[in-house]
Amino acid sequence: MKYKLTRKQKKMLYRIIIAAVLLAAGLTVEHLIELPWWAMLIIFAIPYVIAGYDVLRSAFINIIHGRIFDEKFLMMVATLGAFGTGEYPEASAVMLFYQVGELFQSIAVGRSRKSIAKLMDIRPDYAVVIRDGNEEKVSPDEVSVGETIIIRPGEKIPLDGVIVEGTSSVNTAALTGESAPVDLGLSDTVISGTLNLTGVIKVKTTSTFGQSTVSKILELVENASDKKAKVENFITKFARWYTPAVVIAALLLAVIPPVFLGISSIEVWKVWLIRACVFLVVSCPCALVVSVPLSFFGGIGAASKKGILIKGAGYMEVLSKIDTVVFDKTGTLTKGVFAVGDIHPNIIDKPELLDIAAVCESFSSHPVAQSIVRAHEGHIDKTRIKNVEEIAGKGVKAVLDGQTYYVGNGQLMDLCGAKWHDCHLTGTIIHVARETGDGTDYLGHIVINDEIKEDSASAIRDLKSLGVKELIMLTGDKAKVAESVAEKIGLTGHHAELLPADKVAKVEELLQKNGAKLAFVGDGINDAPVLMRADVGIAMGAMGSDAAIESADVVLMDDKPSKIAEAVRIARKTMRIVWENIIFALAVKMIILILGALGIANMWLAVFGDVGVLIMAILNAVRCMRVAKD
Repeated sequence: MKYKLTRKQKKMLYRIIIAAVLLAAGLTVEHLIELPWWAMLIIFAIPYVIAGYDVLRSAFINIIHGRIFDEKFLMMVATLGAFGTGEYPEASAVMLFYQVGELFQSIAVGRSRKSIAKLMDIRPDYAVVIRDGNEEKVSPDEVSVGETIIIRPGEKIPLDGVIVEGTSSVNTAALTGESAPVDLGLSDTVISGTLNLTGVIKVKTTSTFGQSTVSKILELVENASDKKAKVENFITKFARWYTPAVVIAALLLAVIPPVFLGISSIEVWKVWLIRACVFLVVSCPCALVVSVPLSFFGGIGAASKKGILIKGAGYMEVLSKIDTVVFDKTGTLTKGVFAVGDIHPNIIDKPELLDIAAVCESFSSHPVAQSIVRAHEGHIDKTRIKNVEEIAGKGVKAVLDGQTYYVGNGQLMDLCGAKWHDCHLTGTIIHVARETGDGTDYLGHIVINDEIKEDSASAIRDLKSLGVKELIMLTGDKAKVAESVAEKIGLTGHHAELLPADKVAKVEELLQKNGAKLAFVGDGINDAPVLMRADVGIAMGAMGSDAAIESADVVLMDDKPSKIAEAVRIARKTMRIVWENIIFALAVKMIILILGALGIANMWLAVFGDVGVLIMAILNAVRCMRVAKD
């Protein structure tokens, strides 16, 4: 991703270049010509002021406002102290390299913000709404629920809705991270923030802009940086106490040894003052204060590229430690859409059995009935059917082509007197029977299943490979169905026939088990309490309920369970880089602090201990923004 310097960054770069050239010229003059001290002071003060006038100004302003102990104060005291002891080149170099580090920091944060800003491009600029037969171009927040909008090729879809006219391919990459376009047609749902590619479509809106998917995503991303991780809070508190402690330590280092030695020589005071200045330069906490938040910001940006929205650094930290993942079944591991799995005829063939069931069920809005109608695929002539009667909790009785049929569960078969038998397969079984003059013939049954998502099994394998010990499914479905799903995708455990309160109780039980760090993955309104209770709640963002998305800490925009492992990998990589920077920065600084106090480290080494470590930590933090391609 290309990154262009901002106007402010360009100005800083020019100042650094000019100051560097003048510093180099001053060092050359110092080696070639012997000049009086005041001339050397002027020669090195010029690049010092060019490079660091804004640092000095900020330090003075902060002092006036009572905010004394920050990195700018440390730089000012250390460099002015160096000038006071005659270390002119070192003083100028410290300020120059400090500004180099600041520029690196600014560019790194800018790149990270650009990564997040790419997601912000999903914000639609306008909506074309049809009112009184005319097209009006309005702001998306002026469109009401139930109005019809028209979206042409190349336009962003401004609001969530259902297609009422036309077909098109839609690019969902901004939300899901998936580059492959999705073909949509009549009655299909469209999500705001996605891009219409090919056809003109008319959409009936199902939400206002404030409640739309795109609006909620933008709000999640904008608020993500407000929720700090424990390690980030620690660094903030650490810097607050660390900086004044360092200033006091440097002051003691400058004063106590000469006093303790009882030597009043100016040279001795000068030596210890230089050591104190070295101490101040190297002790600047910039590397920690900058790189830790930058790492988390980069990690959140990297996850967003994959269609994973992590609501804050704190959740990323917990996500990296997850060892137990608990799943809801319907809509999470399965599609939440019923489909015909198999057809088992008894005395007629499969097409005829499916045709009878589909025609009889064509008047029902029940999901199971609709799945049979979809499986039929052909034209259903509803004029063939008479006297449809729904029998609550059992099925339907209908007259088709002059004959009476029963389509429903085993209880309905018992009611009509058919000699039926259960199926050896797991699922919802729809039986079909026909009245004859001699009684009721059993025609066979159809197996209906909630389809398992294509990547559910691979998601479980990936999580196991990451060392997640327990992978458990909680569902309100029947035990036999739960067992079948758990076995097919490789879960380590499952609990069936649970009410929402039972799910919470099971999660409580698992949380207390060996201090587990638990993530719960769900999509429904009934999952909201469990999502809130888990250490990390993960919601399906495309088809999930508003309550689930708002209760969750992580949102998967394409509803793919395989993204859970991706989120864990990104979180672990981010935390690894955070701790690498903390350990590296503290170790290098501690070594140079000791060497400086002993008089072994000079100001140039102190510059490396501060600016060098800062730049290396920033470059390491930037790695969080890199995402492996699928």
